[in-house]
Amino acid sequence: MKYRKLGKTDLTVSEVGFGVWTVSTPWWGAIEEAEGIALLQQAFDLGVTLFDTADTYGNGKGEEMLATAFPDNRDEIIIATKFGYDFYTNDGKRDGHKELPQDFSPAFVRSALEQSLRRLGTDYIDLYQLHNPRLWALRSDELFETLEDMQQEGKIRHYGAAIGPDIGWEEEAMASMRERDVASMQIIYSILEQDPARAFFPVAEECQTGLLSRVPHASSLLDGTYKPSEGFDSSDHRAHRKQEWLDRSMAKVEHVDFLHGEGTGRTIGQAAIQFVLAQPSISSVLPNILNEAQVVEFAAAPETPALTDDENDRLEQLYPTVFREPVPVPSAAKS
Repeated sequence: MKYRKLGKTDLTVSEVGFGVWTVSTPWWGAIEEAEGIALLQQAFDLGVTLFDTADTYGNGKGEEMLATAFPDNRDEIIIATKFGYDFYTNDGKRDGHKELPQDFSPAFVRSALEQSLRRLGTDYIDLYQLHNPRLWALRSDELFETLEDMQQEGKIRHYGAAIGPDIGWEEEAMASMRERDVASMQIIYSILEQDPARAFFPVAEECQTGLLSRVPHASSLLDGTYKPSEGFDSSDHRAHRKQEWLDRSMAKVEHVDFLHGEGTGRTIGQAAIQFVLAQPSISSVLPNILNEAQVVEFAAAPETPALTDDENDRLEQLYPTVFREPVPVPSAAKS
């Protein structure tokens, strides 16, 4: 494992982190809690120190799992969690995968912080992130005064923003960095989904914002596990992706065979991580980890050969015609 400084903060994070949502929610298929805790511990043993969760993951389950997994390692790990969704009302019940109501009022944020601290079994959070904030939240002076107060109190070390929930949200990202000078920003960036993240990099460098990149494998399309003939289980949120998006994405995947396999020293999953880590403003990558094999493979990615200049040049040449614009869907994929 290798490590990087998170932007202008005093936090050092592993280049590969662990996104806890895959083991604490059913969105990626069912994973037993004991299995999820074992994966967290295995990742730590392999050098992973950044664990990213949210209070809403499993209605607090993700935070509780971290407390169970690392009862004696608090000073050795970086805990990033998120706030802003009101899952406390109506017992967190939601209609399918629709968003829950958001609340960024000072009183709600104070309450959410105290409950996250309790679930995590700690008295401080390393990185406290606004969860999918809209512009109205980012422009609330009361909210950011509250965050500054909590930082002064020692309950949070730094605060940031997790931008989403899907590719887009450029205005929110720019406001987070330029107007609120957040310590970190979590984005979506992968070979298949490069926009609008490419616009964020120069601003992040200017503002010294540490970027965290989630789903670097484009929802498993770049880790070698997705089989079009098998699809996803109905409980998996990826099963609700439009077929057109899946077909177009798989057509794009065919263009990156040169990045992995014999002679490259890396798998496609490791190549996808190396692509993201090639951006100096990105401090850590948060792949979706679902099993032991992926923990081992992804944790080893920083030690595999970095993409060569020739490989990066080839990807750059493909960007305007393949990765930026939709490519024709093969007739076989349309049937």
